[in-house]
Amino acid sequence: MKRTLFSVIVALAVSFAFAQEKNVKEAKRIASNQEKPDFGKAESLITPALTNPETKDMAETWDVAGFVQKRINEELVKNMILKKDYDKLKLYNSLYDACQYYLKCDELAQIPNEKGKIKNKYRKANTAFMLQERPNLMAYGIELYNMDKSKEALKFFGLYIDLASQPMLAETNLQQTDTLMATDAYYACLAASRDEDYASIIKYGKYAQADKENGQHAAELVASAYKSMGDTIQWVQSLKDGLLKYPDDKFFFGNLIDHYSAHNQYDEAIKFADDMLAKSPNDAFLLYVEGYLYYNIYIALKSEKKEQEATAALEKADSYYTQAIAADPSYADAYSNLGLVYLNQAQDYSEKAVSNVNDPNYKVEQETLRSFYEKAKTAYEKARELKPDQKNLWMQGLYRVYYNLDLGDQFAEIEKLMNGGQSE
Repeated sequence: MKRTLFSVIVALAVSFAFAQEKNVKEAKRIASNQEKPDFGKAESLITPALTNPETKDMAETWDVAGFVQKRINEELVKNMILKKDYDKLKLYNSLYDACQYYLKCDELAQIPNEKGKIKNKYRKANTAFMLQERPNLMAYGIELYNMDKSKEALKFFGLYIDLASQPMLAETNLQQTDTLMATDAYYACLAASRDEDYASIIKYGKYAQADKENGQHAAELVASAYKSMGDTIQWVQSLKDGLLKYPDDKFFFGNLIDHYSAHNQYDEAIKFADDMLAKSPNDAFLLYVEGYLYYNIYIALKSEKKEQEATAALEKADSYYTQAIAADPSYADAYSNLGLVYLNQAQDYSEKAVSNVNDPNYKVEQETLRSFYEKAKTAYEKARELKPDQKNLWMQGLYRVYYNLDLGDQFAEIEKLMNGGQSE
């Protein structure tokens, strides 16, 4: 009885396997029809064969699946050229799917047979197809990106790049000869950034940085991706790499300085700033950064009650901000920060100045104290003149200045602004 049942099971298995193989052949026959191909029927026949145990490991199955999508793509392209109605997304996806199926076909066809030999009869034709159609992957990716379908666009940009490293295209040496690889990779980074797909930005960013026009921005995207992922080590390293490659780009330098400052690593920050300034001693931004660093060092030393060192740091901040303004007289932020330096100098001086009005030094010290506020007034008013809409640069500072200089009308005007009123 058992032998009889086993025979039936074997017979059924052979029958199912034969049926699946027949479906594969039938799908190809239907898709090959040049007059009225029934692609829906062809897809319904080939799709189950891709997962059926009897056919899923056959290269022929995947070759036919690719062929069906190739034929769908050809017909849709024909309709597009003839300006007939066609499914644009189907056009795009048929090419993408055809490439994926042909890749799987090639993978299976490269497996040695029982004699240890490889007989890949599919590679030549399928490679030719993908080389011919590969540029369309980028073109379709651009179309999808412009349709705000960034995830779908990334698939196409990514496949364009990934094909270059596939074994079946190895002889074409695309990674060295394709001049559009870097541009496509940059597009991939842009698409990935829309969806905060940081892993993809990093993956394709290494190619995108070779793009002459957009490589710098690609490097910024990669660095930002590491930061967003919380990978501090790679974030800092990418900033250093970017700074070496693009020494004039303020993004890498500024973020590196901010990182070191935030972690109180001022020695590292100063070293980088000094090295950059040595190369461009009249760069207003670099001089500003030096002032910014020394001001923060002043704050840190002040909190540690290291008064002498703090005073020296504040004097350096004063010097660098002054040099930044000399290099760029329109540098409003430098004026604002210089005003803050003077306010701190006034505060520090007032802490040591005599308070007894009968003391013979009182009047002289009050004049010195007033001079700090006068200099702060000049700096803040210049910042206001340059950037009247950026009240954060000057409003709080002028409030303190006008109060300490006892300038009633000016103080009243600033107080009104701070309370949400309008300046007259």
